[in-house]
Amino acid sequence: MKREALFDNAKLLLIFLVVFGHLIQPFTDGSHIMYTVYTWIYTFHMPAFILLSGFFAKGLGHKDYIVNLAKKLILPYMIFQLAYTGYFFFIGKDGWLSGPFYPHWSLWFLFSLFCWHIMLYWFKKVPAPLGMFVAVGLGIVVGYFNDIGHMFSLSRTFVFFPFFLAGYWLTKENVKKWRTPQVREATLLFVTALVGLIAIFPEFDSGWLLGSESYSILGNPEFGGLLRLGVYVIGGLMTVGVLAWIPNKTYRFSILGGRTLYVYLLHGFFIQFFREAGWFKVDNVIDFVGLAIVAASIVFLLSSTSIRTLTQPVIEGRAQLMRKWWDKLAKKDYTTN
Repeated sequence: MKREALFDNAKLLLIFLVVFGHLIQPFTDGSHIMYTVYTWIYTFHMPAFILLSGFFAKGLGHKDYIVNLAKKLILPYMIFQLAYTGYFFFIGKDGWLSGPFYPHWSLWFLFSLFCWHIMLYWFKKVPAPLGMFVAVGLGIVVGYFNDIGHMFSLSRTFVFFPFFLAGYWLTKENVKKWRTPQVREATLLFVTALVGLIAIFPEFDSGWLLGSESYSILGNPEFGGLLRLGVYVIGGLMTVGVLAWIPNKTYRFSILGGRTLYVYLLHGFFIQFFREAGWFKVDNVIDFVGLAIVAASIVFLLSSTSIRTLTQPVIEGRAQLMRKWWDKLAKKDYTTN
């Protein structure tokens, strides 16, 4: 699929928010402002990211698709599951020993992404409205089962699948309809109101936005389904708002939006080290801005050609960039001699 500046810019913003959200999470307990920002980010950054993943899943069904998908997602998952286990032990993090089917930290996304592609094989055969109805229904129902949780990333797989499926059915024409002054003004008002509500009701448990636990664990086994439905509505509206406001213009940094998988898989080595070392604190606006700069720096570093060249064999299962680097180096040596 031809790259679009709009989607690259959106993915770059969202991966920054992923890193920034993980970076500020330890400070949410002691700061009402940080909790408000953190919760607001989590109302949309993963739903929007997953929706875009579904949008780029249009190629489902070609020959050897599942095998290639396993190489692209399951193999890196297994490698990084082992790598994070060793790394967490090295830095002294609690809970470092995890079974292969209990994804470490952010690795749940790879496992769930693989499952979403498999589920798409059946869901794409039914009309979009019916498929979305069933997907949302499954996402709501699983919350009533305590046994569906972190193992195999089952809970998040079902909870976030509606956004992936919506992204699959999404077209560029749909997105264009969102990018109108009326929609932008409406979403701006909604975002403002949402931030105000989060600030007014800090007792809201952000765990409802993570999709990883049952309703009974979250403290509302009776009406948890209604709350999850509300989370779906908020996530959908916020996602529309993000895509309505993202500029459809190519910048020098837009290309980084195509390298988000590297950032997603590797940023945990930084974040977890910072958490264990206790390097940062948030006492004022300068500290907040400083963390944003740190998050942006991590994104740019992990998107760099050097990092991609070194890690491409592990993340993508190929060494195209390394071969280019080696050929360039060999050509330079030949010219010099």
